[in-house]
Amino acid sequence: MRLVRHIKDLPHADLRAGSVVTIGSFDGIHFGHKQLLDQVISKSHSMGVPSIVMSFEPTPKEFFSAANPPARLMRFREKFEFLAGYGIDIFYCPRFSPAMRSIRSGDFIRQILVQGMNARHIVVGDDFHFARKREGNIDELRRVQKPLHFAVDQVASIVKGGVRVSSTAIRAALADGNLPLAKSLLGRPYRMSGRIIKGRQVGKALGYATANVDLRRRQSAVLGIFAVRVSGLKEGIVSGVASVGTRPTFDLVKPLLEVHLFDFNRDIYGEYIHIDFIARIRDELKFESVEELVAEMDTDAENARLILAADMS
Repeated sequence: MRLVRHIKDLPHADLRAGSVVTIGSFDGIHFGHKQLLDQVISKSHSMGVPSIVMSFEPTPKEFFSAANPPARLMRFREKFEFLAGYGIDIFYCPRFSPAMRSIRSGDFIRQILVQGMNARHIVVGDDFHFARKREGNIDELRRVQKPLHFAVDQVASIVKGGVRVSSTAIRAALADGNLPLAKSLLGRPYRMSGRIIKGRQVGKALGYATANVDLRRRQSAVLGIFAVRVSGLKEGIVSGVASVGTRPTFDLVKPLLEVHLFDFNRDIYGEYIHIDFIARIRDELKFESVEELVAEMDTDAENARLILAADMS
């Protein structure tokens, strides 16, 4: 998959016959997103033209709520890796800037979709809006599709258990600690990925050596103590217990993801791992003494082992 950040860098020679395009934030890449991607890939194969996912970095919601952005479900790298593995040809991800915020819907269609990507088929969801003040929508695309020589498909939303599948619903489920609901909307356990960094060695001093992972997020979608499974290591999938938060007993400010791997003893600094959140055990708590903290950590580890032993995901 080719990553393109600027419209001038789109591979215009490869797009002479056209492209099949979908547009969105694609945060979390849930069942609804997969339905869009499946249709884009199928159509691109039948037409013999490249498939393109257009997204933005930062996301529009992050741009407009810079002081208090919504929690990211996926880092940029995670999104790129998922789309590449899914079979998308081009990931066009320009910076969401004041100029992008102000572009009129008609200009967006002509300059970006038609002239930039040579879109011949566009696939969007049923809540799709674009351009300045979200003025563009599916009806406008349909009004201009014939004169501009492209077709439009609208994909209906998916509802599971009475809940419309969306990134917003997944964030709400995760914030409530409802990991089973989040999993049902995503189609897989919620995952965070990152590189293991050096920490303050506090866990090791307490008898719980941890892999510290840089979140690279302003806000985390999950907070608390969790039973997890970790992949990406040469040992295969490893069970563990994770803490996401500010470690109130030690008064940290920046949120941190720490994972204690069960029955594991190897230096893994610098390695890139994936953490699947299986069940939430409890909230973060502030303890009056280190002894109380260690006793609770013992209980957390025991609970995590029991949960993972019973879980078949």
